[in-house]
Amino acid sequence: MKELILNDANKIPIVGFGTYQSLEEEGIESVDCAISNGYRLIDTAAFYNNEVAVGKGIKASGINREEIFVTTKLWRENLGYEVTKTELEKSLNRLNLDYIDLYLIHWPANAKNYNNWQKTNAETWRAMEELQADGKIKSIGVSNFFQEHLDALFQTAKVIPSINQIEFHPGYWQPELVEYCKKQNIVVESWSPLARGKVFGNEVLEAISKKHNKSASQVCLRWIIQHDVIAIPKSTSPKRIVENINLFDFELSAEEMKQINNLPKMGFSGELPNTWPDKF
Repeated sequence: MKELILNDANKIPIVGFGTYQSLEEEGIESVDCAISNGYRLIDTAAFYNNEVAVGKGIKASGINREEIFVTTKLWRENLGYEVTKTELEKSLNRLNLDYIDLYLIHWPANAKNYNNWQKTNAETWRAMEELQADGKIKSIGVSNFFQEHLDALFQTAKVIPSINQIEFHPGYWQPELVEYCKKQNIVVESWSPLARGKVFGNEVLEAISKKHNKSASQVCLRWIIQHDVIAIPKSTSPKRIVENINLFDFELSAEEMKQINNLPKMGFSGELPNTWPDKF
């Protein structure tokens, strides 16, 4: 498995396993299946209400904890210095782990939802920096941060975020934000890598997938990792779980990458970090 080196020198697999909507027994079994089939990056969040299941799935796999990179996230309604520390302890307890490999602010505070959003994000981040220094978190990062949120954070941050997890898929991949993050030495991670299923049946993707004898989902995921972006596809189907990690025996050409880059807008969630929770 190819790994990326974060700005704090920690390493992260370029393909991971997403667990959104994977609950209870199904969640336990899918995480166990993913790890058994070579995944070493597992992505969850407090908001997903499945940290207990994810923790049980990790334990059921029998793989050493140190070999698995676990990400979880702080929900946007729980931002602030004290609450961040409290929420991390809750996540550690639910996951039944001593430390988190990567802790993310799930969504930034914004002007619509916080009186002083810059201060709220800064205080949240200060708590995360202290938790990292204490060894409870290996790497700290953000999710769904636009440049405006990152620029504000940089005014007080002692640690630059290692990752920005954003919506990134064919039809909506935020190239300007990606370029900005890379200039700041922040690794980009993709959520909703298959555009909520909108990629299936797309003529361009289907043609490329036939050429490589791969599925449309494999083509999309390969496109993501060839952008040096981490992909975290989710599935509860063992067949799909195996398929989604089988990305390293083919390569998209520069022309194919360009074709996918230029696909028209599709699959956009409608969620914007400077206006949540409204959808447009």
